[in-house]
This record gives sequence, structure tokens and C-alpha cells, in this order.
Amino acid sequence: MAETELQPLSAPLFERLTVIGAGLIGSSIVRVAKQRALAREVIVTDRSPSVCDRVRQLGIADQVIDDPAAAVAGSDLVILCVPVGASAEVGAEITDALALGAIVSDVGSVKSAVVDALAPILPKHVHLIPAHPVAGTEYSGPDAGFSTLFGNRWCIVTPPEDADPQAVERVREFWKACGANVETMTPAHHDLVLAITSHVPHLIAYNIVGTAADLEEVTQSEVIKFSAGGFRDFTRIAASDPTMWRDIFLNNKEAVLEMLGRFNEDLAALQRMIRWGDGQGLFDLFTRTRAIRRSIIEQGQETIEPDFGRGGSNDP
Repeated sequence: MAETELQPLSAPLFERLTVIGAGLIGSSIVRVAKQRALAREVIVTDRSPSVCDRVRQLGIADQVIDDPAAAVAGSDLVILCVPVGASAEVGAEITDALALGAIVSDVGSVKSAVVDALAPILPKHVHLIPAHPVAGTEYSGPDAGFSTLFGNRWCIVTPPEDADPQAVERVREFWKACGANVETMTPAHHDLVLAITSHVPHLIAYNIVGTAADLEEVTQSEVIKFSAGGFRDFTRIAASDPTMWRDIFLNNKEAVLEMLGRFNEDLAALQRMIRWGDGQGLFDLFTRTRAIRRSIIEQGQETIEPDFGRGGSNDP
């Protein structure tokens, strides 16, 4: 779903932005920050030397600094673009180098665990304002990013209870400038919402594709040969970064397990409809779920095309 490129701001929102982790999300933030001049200087650091080298080759940042502490020094906005399970380790590495009044944010799909990991170790003179841009593709690495990734997508800002209102608003304005629609909610509520809209669907996709892989021998490769659109879309989801999704499930397990429980109850009801030939029940369910799809399209979060609007692009 192509988005129109945004024009540079008349004045930057931040003096110095440091992005820690140059994967799909991190490199997309860097690209849109440079394109729109959201910060006077954009710094990138990554644990992988090869990723740092690639960012240098791409020339998408003002500086690439291998040491995370050196990279955040003097920055007024630091965004952690790392797996949720790595938040505490990265926070410990940078905490002594953070500038007075700096905002520390992130892009993780789980928020309560990030707050629990970072709040105790970050100095009192910085502001922890987590966020979650609900955008992505199945691709990863610095080459996968693009500046329009966040266009007309949602970014959920999840400040702790004692967060500074001005710092919260600055993070909201940053994501609006990236092209995103911005919503604010508590970390716990975010985790419950995302458990059903993102985490459980991914878990189901991993499970279905895993089942199909087990059937490959039995069906002599017919599962892949005759893949229909539904299965192909499951494989796209199941191709997502394994480290990131492992950490999501482990760090949002309470909400995921609650949603899985509800899903299993609904699945049991669906099984009964099929077993007892309840055609009206099936029709009513499918009519209700079809309306959800239409609502998503009406809100501009998807297109009506049968290829789900992707058309071979990186867009999710």
C-alpha cells in the first residue's frame, strides 16, 4: 500500500535522535527522520558489526557508532528497536550515558514488560515513554526499511502513570510526523488488545504452517504445490522474525494465554456447528466476521484487492 512521501519539517522536533537497532522498524525510523528532518542529527547503533557496516554503506544516518553508550550521549530522543527480551540489557548499557531530560522510547509489541524492565534501571533525570508502531513486514534488516512504512498506520504510545505530559506529547508528535495515527493507552491495556489483534494470529499462523510442514511428506509436496491464498497469507505471517516473536510470546504470556483460552472456546463452538450441521450458525458467524473485514478496509488499514493490497511490495 504505497504512501505519499512527507515533506521536511520547517524545524526539527529533536536535536539528536539515536536509534538502537537497525532492523526493519529502526531503519525505517531513520529513513523517515532524515527525509522529514525530524532531528538535526540521526545516529544509529547496532549490536551487529555487519549491520553497522551495512547502514554506513546505505548512508541513511548521519553517524553510525558501534558503542551504544557513546551513541546515546547528548541525544534528546533514544529509541530502542530491539527484541523485547533485550530491553533490560540495552537499558543497562546506556543508562549512565543518557543526557539530562532525554526521552527513552522503544517500538516493542509488548509494553508492560518493557516498562518493568527499563523503569528500575533508567536514571530519574530521563523520561521513559514507550511506544508501539503497529506496522511491519515479514522482512528484516537495514535494507528492509522504507520511509513510508508508518504512513496511515497506528502508533500506540504507552506512558507509565507518572510520565511527564510534555515528554508524552513530544513522542506523540514524533510519530505523527512519521505519518502515523497516534493513540495513547496504558501498557496493560495495550498488551491485551495486541494479544488478540496481533500476537494470537501470529501464533495461529506459526501453528498452521508447522502442521502443513508435518503433512508435506504424507501429501508428497501437494500442500505447497496447491497452496491457496489463505495458506499463503499464513506463511507470510509465519516468516516473521523468530527472535522478536519468541520474546513477544514470553513477555506477554498472560494476555496471550487469556486470548488463546477464549479462542479455544470459540473454536469448540465452531466444531459443534460443523459436527451437527448447523448451517445457520455458520452463516451468522461468517457474516459477522465479514463485517469486521469491511470495517478494517473502511478505516483505511487495508485495501479491498484480493492480494490484500500488497501487490508484491514490502507493505504489510
